[in-house]
Amino acid sequence: MTKSSNIVKSPKVAIVGGGPAGLMAAETLSLAGIHVDLYDAMPTVGRKFLMAGKGGMNITHSEALTPFLSRYGARHAHIAPLLNVMSPQALREWIHALGIDTFVGSSGRVFPTDMKAAPLLRAWLHRLREAGVNFHMRHRWTGWDNRKLTFSTPDGELTSEADAIVFALGGGSWARLGSDGAWVNLFSHHGISVSPLKPANCGFNTNWSEHFSTRFAGSPLKTIAISIIDEHALTQRKHGECMITANGIEGSLIYALSANIRNTIDTGGEATIHVDLLPDRSLEQVLADVTHPRGSRSLSSHLQSRLGIKGIKAALLRELLSAQDYMNPVKLGNAIKTLPLKLTSTRPIDEAISSAGGVNFECLNERLMIKALPGVFCAGEMLDWEAPTGGYLLTACFASGRSAGLGVIDWLKANA
Repeated sequence: MTKSSNIVKSPKVAIVGGGPAGLMAAETLSLAGIHVDLYDAMPTVGRKFLMAGKGGMNITHSEALTPFLSRYGARHAHIAPLLNVMSPQALREWIHALGIDTFVGSSGRVFPTDMKAAPLLRAWLHRLREAGVNFHMRHRWTGWDNRKLTFSTPDGELTSEADAIVFALGGGSWARLGSDGAWVNLFSHHGISVSPLKPANCGFNTNWSEHFSTRFAGSPLKTIAISIIDEHALTQRKHGECMITANGIEGSLIYALSANIRNTIDTGGEATIHVDLLPDRSLEQVLADVTHPRGSRSLSSHLQSRLGIKGIKAALLRELLSAQDYMNPVKLGNAIKTLPLKLTSTRPIDEAISSAGGVNFECLNERLMIKALPGVFCAGEMLDWEAPTGGYLLTACFASGRSAGLGVIDWLKANA
């Protein structure tokens, strides 16, 4: 007579989405000895991560945690617990453990020493494969019933069941890299509260004249400040640079204010920003130089000589001021400091760096599990938060992936 042995089945977790959040959840789980299957619709993982690193991989920011958290706006209280799990400094240490050094740039942004995303991703994927993570590429998620997932694959439909699921499907920008927002309808069908996806860190449209658009599209507008009155009647002002486009304006300075600009347009149909062309000079100094006798010089020569205004800045004044106001020294001086520019709409979401909206935190518990669907977790940009560029986006994606992974571990233990 043989003894029957009790075989303990190792839990199996499915992760849907191979961006930073999904990969971090996979690492957290696999290092805890949990079997992980990661599914992604694209041929390879981390495609948007690699694209973000093309201009220099800005991984996080070195500023103190309080101002860091303020970058997440209305959702900062929901992001704070995630950063307690994986802080910006902890993220840097994690990168160092992959054999990648980092440095802090002059703006406080943190970069890998070689400025590239690919070496970091290669080292990370090697670690994940060594830990036993199974990658299933070209598997597009098409739905689920409880914890049974269905995928469309090159070999037909696949069904897979898991003990827990982490969804890390990204937002709605850069569809060609995998973040197409197609998951929204599937979640809504299950009664999960999802705020509409909207462009974030995006450009905006305005009504340039054909002459201005043709001649100056692609021109950088440097050393300026932009201000806007937000929905709380507070003035938000940022310094930096941006770029004129054929349809409007975009660039880092615009991205930093894009949430306020977008929300103002959503509320009132348009938004007016004010451009300070000479942020290092006071209004009094500008008025003194504009009204200084110019003799036989033309006004454009006078502005260049006294204030250094030329090129795109001079053209912008001509574009946005009436001929009468341009020739009025007081109105011209005031416009140099507060030049109004009306923005009419956002650029399409697929052009945006990131997206706002997503799964509402209110339907998740503190470990990012959907309250109505025990064992199903969400992470990354598919959650309803947004942040400016500067390392804040990636930091929260990594941190939410770690948090969701730890949440799965705790839930599996509690339900063993």
